[in-house]
Amino acid sequence: MANLKELSKTIPERLVSGHRLCAGCGASIVVRQVLMGTTSPIVVAAATGCLEVATSIYPYTAWNVPFIHNAFENVAATISGVETAYRSLKKQGKIKKDIKFVAFGGDGGTYDIGLQSLSGALERGHDFVYVCYDNEAYMNTGTQRSGATPRGASTTTAPCGKASFGKPQFKKDLTAIAVAHNIPYVAQASISHWNDLVTKSNKAFSVKGPAFLNIISMCHRGWRFPPEKTVEVAKLAVQTCFWPLYEVENGKWKLTVKPGEIKPLKEWLFLQGRFKHLQKPENKDIVEELQAHVTKRWKELLAKCGEIP
Repeated sequence: MANLKELSKTIPERLVSGHRLCAGCGASIVVRQVLMGTTSPIVVAAATGCLEVATSIYPYTAWNVPFIHNAFENVAATISGVETAYRSLKKQGKIKKDIKFVAFGGDGGTYDIGLQSLSGALERGHDFVYVCYDNEAYMNTGTQRSGATPRGASTTTAPCGKASFGKPQFKKDLTAIAVAHNIPYVAQASISHWNDLVTKSNKAFSVKGPAFLNIISMCHRGWRFPPEKTVEVAKLAVQTCFWPLYEVENGKWKLTVKPGEIKPLKEWLFLQGRFKHLQKPENKDIVEELQAHVTKRWKELLAKCGEIP
């Protein structure tokens, strides 16, 4: 992939200044890096959530491309309809140019509320890219737990306290669910590794058919860390193997970033206020359990990618 300076010169800005996302928000970085993956004209759809609310407050917009706001649960269905209409108009000769289509949804609108819509669009084989900016809770409505929230995290609907250590369930493996649809391209990415992310975005826009990108997206208000540490927290998620970077291209699994030194999971956990209670001696077993879970899944991924027998 080209270097960042070259990309900034050749790729027009699709999300411009003036939006109201928080300083240090991972979502805006996700969008800008994803949209560097193609030079083609592009249509963007976004589910209700932080990204949509903060970038398109009537009568203003920070989008420099055609933009469609959808309900929480149906962004994949909407972009499917737009892509279908485009194919019809192109077949009739009414549209000549090649246009790309991308849908953005948070984890609430993707892991949970929008999963049925997403599954249908992937199964039907629409030619579009779906991007989940995964901030691991319903941040836009008050930090409620979602299917993406890790075990042990304290949220407003799964709070830590005398009777609870936070959310009791493990995070849903949405990337594997997307892979199970046998689509051309699926990948996990992180804003901390921009070249890896932009390369994956380019692949996603280049394939014929549906592609899915699951990108960890730090929310400093919900995760409770200083906003200037966004990229550091994102990088630690990769270095601890909590959020491994890999792709599945036409069914073939490939690890795209292998940490030189795997760091203990607690280094990532204890940077965040939502896991602060896990530092208490009575919650030591939970931390050990989380580490064992991450280690187990990392070894399983290495096996799928052919890195170990």
